[in-house]
Amino acid sequence: MTDLKDVELILRTRTPLIAVETREEHRAIDLFRRAALGGGQPLYRWSAVDGLARLDLEQAPQRSLAEPDRLLAHIRASQGGGIYLLLDFHPYLDDPLTIRHLREIAQRDAPAPTLALIGPRVPLPDELRNLSARLELRLPDLAAVRTIIEEEAAAWGQRHRRRLQARGAVVDALARNLLGLTAADVRRLTRNAIHDDGALTEADLPALAQAKYRLLDSGSVLSFELETAGMADVAGLARLKAWLEMRRAVFVADSPPPGLDAPKGVLLLGVQGAGKSLAAKACAGAFGVPLLRLDFATLYNKYYGETERNLREALATAGQMAPCVLWIDEIEKGLADDRDGGPSRRVLGTLLTWMAERVEPVFLVATANDVESLPPELLRKGRFDEIFFVDLPARDVRAEIFAIHLDKRGQPRGGFALDALADASQGFSGAEIEQAVVASLYAAHARGTALADADLLAELAGTRPLSVLMAEKIARLRAWAAARTVPAD
Repeated sequence: MTDLKDVELILRTRTPLIAVETREEHRAIDLFRRAALGGGQPLYRWSAVDGLARLDLEQAPQRSLAEPDRLLAHIRASQGGGIYLLLDFHPYLDDPLTIRHLREIAQRDAPAPTLALIGPRVPLPDELRNLSARLELRLPDLAAVRTIIEEEAAAWGQRHRRRLQARGAVVDALARNLLGLTAADVRRLTRNAIHDDGALTEADLPALAQAKYRLLDSGSVLSFELETAGMADVAGLARLKAWLEMRRAVFVADSPPPGLDAPKGVLLLGVQGAGKSLAAKACAGAFGVPLLRLDFATLYNKYYGETERNLREALATAGQMAPCVLWIDEIEKGLADDRDGGPSRRVLGTLLTWMAERVEPVFLVATANDVESLPPELLRKGRFDEIFFVDLPARDVRAEIFAIHLDKRGQPRGGFALDALADASQGFSGAEIEQAVVASLYAAHARGTALADADLLAELAGTRPLSVLMAEKIARLRAWAAARTVPAD
């Protein structure tokens, strides 16, 4: 069914109030214009700037009706029906007088008018919900998005009299990344990408994803992570890397092959500082998709129901950003408190429902340090595709971690005894090794000398790693994970 059919159907039901939430105001007006023409009904357009105008007769607007109270009194006094398109009317829905006017109009016997409230958000008060219906305009599908990209590429080629540089695989990736936007936004972002350098390349994808996030984000608790990582930036975790690589092609495909479900996500459980957060970033890098981070610290709100609404909006934004990776760091901190009057349980319920019912390609990566605080419902088989345990790095992995951080800081790995450093860092996490490199560089800089093995060995000798400070807790975590998780390395 098309959007026009939806509008015609809802008008035939004679629903008195229609809430149309859309950023495409002109498209919504055009749909109602076409539906009104087919049904032979008068069509009016109202805004606080222009007042009321009859569109089907192209009459000049009545500016004396720009005030909402005067408009609604005018509609109540009119004897006929008709369709009234009220643009950006939502700020007035908090006024008791406005609500009463709307109720009187909606409950009037035939012929009763139809009022369509059009805006980006139309929050209806409780008094009007049983008298209204919601209409959502469809967003362009993958084929429609690709058509828009091809149209913009052809238009650019005609203006500049040369063919636009764009590989088919790049156009496919752009189309997937632009899903969830309106046709107008797709066209605008495509033009921006083309006019930047006269080509569509892989280099356009990060900026395009960030621009899309800015369009979709409405002050939510999600953050767009500009810096992702590649698997080459992660030492060890061989099983996790192989698992992700095996599923990458299925996740980025337009639709999963027959018999295969799209990958849903993983839970990374393990020791603090062992590389879970870096692995989450590497998932996005491996799949070549945007990374969104959900911060539970900003999720909670003191007002009843607002916390769950914040989560629903964040998850909806992630769905519109798909394909993407959604990273929930230290998930136990947002779900562990049963003494808060219920919000944690409701948040858990909202999250579990989304995990079970989502259809968009959103790959969930949740990390956790404290398994004892995780609700058992989250660990049930099938919630995640797999639960990986990220332990402290083995000797060869520690050597690779030293090499990565030394190279990153302009200290070529070939100038250091990596095996000796690996031996001296037994029980250190990846984060602790990184801090040892940083501290050693500061010490060498203060002396005015080049960094040497002795600096690193001295720093390691003076550090008590977390594996010593929290030995008992780590032992319990390992014991729990032994029979319940898959080793990440």
